[in-house]
Amino acid sequence: MFIFAWLNNQLLKMEWLSDLVKALTENVFGLDTSEKLGGSIHFFIYDVLKIFILLSVLIFTISYIQSFFPPERTRKILGKYKGVSANILGALLGTITPFCSCSSIPLFIGFTNAGLPIGVTFSFLISSPLVDLASIILLASIFNWKIAVSYVLVGLLLAVIGGTIISKAKMERYVEPFVFSNRMIEVEHNKLTAKDRAIYAKDQVTDIVKRVWVYILIGVGIGAAIHNWIPNEVISAVLGQDKWYSVLVATLIGVPIYADIFGTLPIAEALVYKGVGLGTALSFMMGVTALSLPSLIMLKRVVKAELLLVFFGIVTIGIIIIGYLFNILGFLII
Repeated sequence: MFIFAWLNNQLLKMEWLSDLVKALTENVFGLDTSEKLGGSIHFFIYDVLKIFILLSVLIFTISYIQSFFPPERTRKILGKYKGVSANILGALLGTITPFCSCSSIPLFIGFTNAGLPIGVTFSFLISSPLVDLASIILLASIFNWKIAVSYVLVGLLLAVIGGTIISKAKMERYVEPFVFSNRMIEVEHNKLTAKDRAIYAKDQVTDIVKRVWVYILIGVGIGAAIHNWIPNEVISAVLGQDKWYSVLVATLIGVPIYADIFGTLPIAEALVYKGVGLGTALSFMMGVTALSLPSLIMLKRVVKAELLLVFFGIVTIGIIIIGYLFNILGFLII
């Protein structure tokens, strides 16, 4: 246990990096990290470096694994299963695609076009931006393993339930006709060498970092402001644990914001530090990643209003329920 705790603190939480940034802030910048300005600079530099280091390592590893599962192979795997088991597999496969909700939609179109059940594709669509392997590690690095695992489990459960409901409702008629107009062409997947996979993984790291770096900087900046500048009373007045509506407000606030989970984690971290309920902070994070306005606009191009409303309703209600459960039971995992 001691070795695990040491590895967790040094490799995931990167306490060595926190100490290094603290020394830099105090000795080079001449700022006291216990004060607002020094604390903000320490929070910003430390979180930015930690997230980029973890993100690069994790995306490289995940992408290397993902190179064994091109879209056509994934589709074939999903096509072998029916019913709830197919939804479960769709949700699980969504976890190995480290993309935001907008990036997941082209794959959603491809899977639907290829004839996969609509419920399975929606399980994938919900799971992909909400839960991925990188989020487990990053959540553990900021909070702890219990919170990380619990978040992943409820995220997968939401994806499975959402996809199953849509499947049972037989809502294929609400998908735009052009999605079914052209079947995917069967392409033989050439065997990649280890070097090819490494190059692919490196390119994925570069591509994803280019797409999310702005949101990470913004998210960490907001987190630093919340952490050091906004009084606890202000946060508590809106999102305090004693406010019954805090989860609802946090979820709805997250909808118009477009960011990746990597950009929202520092905000959730700062909110919890300020005394906001764990469920409230996670509801905000889930609202941003699964219900962002740009992704809903993109999804509206491929599904009709009826299906979009059902999707939005299922995910919103699910996030709110999950938020309240975390607030009630959060003391067991913090």
